[in-house]
Amino acid sequence: MTLLVTGGAGFIGSNFVLDWLAQCDETIVNLDKLTYAGNLDNLASLAADPRHVFVRGDIGDGPMVDSMLALHKPRAIVNFAA
Repeated sequence: MTLLVTGGAGFIGSNFVLDWLAQCDETIVNLDKLTYAGNLDNLASLAADPRHVFVRGDIGDGPMVDSMLALHKPRAIVNFAA
């Protein structure tokens, strides 16, 4: 199963991602624009984890989000993006 997490490189989002992957054997597609609040250092421990797929992008980019939804077919979306 797959979750789409938006804003998953920020403080709250990255802690959610880390906690979820520690408890569940599920893939997380993490969409973050990496503005002032997002920091990939928050997710450094997942660099080699195949269950974590990072995508740099904007939730306001409808065609890109549609493409991600079609490709990954997440069972749920968890939104931490502003």
